[in-house]
Order: sequence, then C-alpha cells, then structure tokens
Amino acid sequence: MMLVALGLNHRSAPLDVLERMSLSADLVPKALAELTSGEHVNEAVLVSTCNRVEVYAHVERFHDGYEQLRDALAVLTGVDSSDFADHLYVYSHDEAVRHLFTVTAGLDSAVLGEHEILGQIRTAWDTARLEGAASVLLEPLFSHAIKCGKRVRTDTAIGRRTASISHAAVSLVEERIGDLAGKRVLLVGAGEVGAGVANALARNADIELTVTNRTHDKAVDIAESLGGQPVAFDSFEAELANVDIVISATGAPSIVISADAVDAAMAGRSDRLLMLDLAVPRDVDPAVLGHDDVGLLVLSDLQAFANRGLEERQREAVAARHLVDDEIDRYRATNTARELSPLLGSMYRWADAIRTDEIDRHSNKLASLDMESREAVEAVTKAIVSKILHEPSSHLRDAAGTARGDRLAEALRELFDLT
Repeated sequence: MMLVALGLNHRSAPLDVLERMSLSADLVPKALAELTSGEHVNEAVLVSTCNRVEVYAHVERFHDGYEQLRDALAVLTGVDSSDFADHLYVYSHDEAVRHLFTVTAGLDSAVLGEHEILGQIRTAWDTARLEGAASVLLEPLFSHAIKCGKRVRTDTAIGRRTASISHAAVSLVEERIGDLAGKRVLLVGAGEVGAGVANALARNADIELTVTNRTHDKAVDIAESLGGQPVAFDSFEAELANVDIVISATGAPSIVISADAVDAAMAGRSDRLLMLDLAVPRDVDPAVLGHDDVGLLVLSDLQAFANRGLEERQREAVAARHLVDDEIDRYRATNTARELSPLLGSMYRWADAIRTDEIDRHSNKLASLDMESREAVEAVTKAIVSKILHEPSSHLRDAAGTARGDRLAEALRELFDLT
C-alpha cells in the first residue's frame, strides 16, 4: 500500500482545461464515492479550488491506483482522460507528502503565501471524513499537513504582506470606480471566494449588498451575515440594471451572466458597471467587454495584483521551505514509529506461530520429556526466535523516520505477508 497524489493546477494545465476539470462543492461527495469505488483505492481526499484539482489517496498498488483515480476524474468531469492526462502531475510516497505540505504552506499557490488554501485543505479533509472516503490511513498525513501550514504562517512572515484575493478586489475596485461608499453590489453565488470579496467590500465601506444563489437558503444566510438582502436566482438579471458592481463566483459549469443580459441591463443607463468574475469555469461571457460602459476583472487580474511585493515573500519562502522540511521529517519519524510497533509485533507473532506449530508437530517425540525438559525446549526455541529477529528489528528501529525505514518496513510486509 502507498500514498499517491495526482492533479492539475494553474501551472500544469491551461485555463480552459482547468475550467473543464473543476468540481463544485456540491459535487464533492459524489466525487469521493466515485474515487473510492474501485478495489485499488482505500481512501481519498479531493481538493478542488479555483487554481487546482487534486486527489490524495491511499492505494494498494501505484499503477492500478493511478488508473482508477484518473478514470474516475474523467467520469466525474466528463472530460476524456486523453485531454488532461498530459497535464497531470503524479507523486507517490515521500514526494506526495512533500507536495501536500508545500501546498498547505501556501508555497504552491498562485499567490505565494496566501491563507485561503489552508482552510480549503482542512475543508477537503473534513468532507472526506464525513463522507466515509477517508479515515485512519490518511488522518496522520492531513493532521500534520494542517499543522505544518499553521506553523509556516506563525513562524515566518510569508503571509504577513500577502494581499489576499479579497484585499486585491477592494483595491482594484477602488482604482476603477473610486469611493465605495453607497455603491450597490450584487453577489452571484454563495461560495467562499465570492462571499470573502463581498465581505471585504462591506468592511471597507457602507455598501448596499444584494445576494443571489441557486439554493435560496444559502443566499439568505450570506445576506444575513453580511447585512445584505437576498434575491431569487431566477430574477437576478433584473438587478444588473440597478447595481454598480457585480461579483460572480458560482460553481456552474457554463456561463451564468450572458452578454445579452448585460446589454439589456445597460440600456438606458449612462453610469459604468464593473463586473468581477471569480469563477472557474468563468461565469461572465467575455463578450460583455464589447460594451463601452462595462468593465470586467477576472481571477487572474486579482492574483496578479495580490502578487505585488513578490520579491519579499520569496525571501520568506526560503525560511518557509526549511520549516516544511522540518515538519516532513517530524511527520516521517512520527508516522514510522506509529506503524513500527504493530509491524514488529506482527513479525514476532508470525515467527512464534511457526515455533509453536513445529513443537506441536513433534509433540509425540517430546511426550517422554519431563516438565523441566519441556520448559527448557520452550525457552531455547523462544531464544532462537528472539535472536533471529533481533537484527532486523534493530535495523528497522534505527532507520525509523527515514525513506530507508519506510522501504524496509514495506519490504517486511511484502516478504512475510504481515498486516
């Protein structure tokens, strides 16, 4: 058995491929069931954000597990595996651990050091546990990865000067339309990214907020939390004529706000409309830019703004990577020690079972022995087993917490069929 990680992100795949592979939050439970439905995958965690789609899984064998996970992603997204396989990155064993720790630390993000990914990893892990897709096999890994992410943010300054997507949105909106006080804002979608941007705008100025979502109860909850008003999803297009700013961040698989709807909303008004499309795939038809009085900002615009001051954060990233290395070493030592005791116990029980079976097999020959001689046979055979196993046990303990130790433990399981 082994750990594997595979996926696509903003660096490995073109935007159009990443958009097609994106899975909304409401599809994650179904996705987890599909990922773990075959015989080769024991547990799995799915991370799906605007910049990445990744699966971390405990599999029986690498190639079988990889093929099951790849094919499951194809089924779930409706994208033929030949269209995305070349963009997949795949890691196993220590490389998979390092990738997860690096992601959780914010070192693999589009905005170096950003905070949101830590919460997204935690949510992915919680969801996998709730759905029964992950349990004891992946628990030590994700618990330690989240701990690593927290430590990086506490012990380094990598995130202290990082402009979040929400902060970038406020700054860019102010650049485009000036003072936000009294501006009318429409939030389309009730996801974390859109709600975060709306909250940032509301904290920065006294805005008038309207919220819509396909699930109306979610729109009501977000509106109440941000001091806004909900509106039915099937009538939100009428609101486009009455607002100054639109934030759209749904999980829809196709365009939500058409160019025709925007043209109709702009008829008869002379003031500008600024639209923020933060969805992957995109919510807003790019053709809206054909209207002189409509501005459109997409997620990459916000990410570029948030990455200002990158040089300073890159210096902090050196320290962050050292902390990641340290936490990986700690995880490996802790995990190996956790697995080592039961493994050694299994090895000794296996050997002792052979010893007792052989004594039983020769019981007729030993029947004439008195009690003292029988005890001597027990003691001698136990001593032989102990001496034979002493050397491999010592090697395993000495190598605990290293890649060599992991290889030795796996070899021992394979050779003697231990559990």
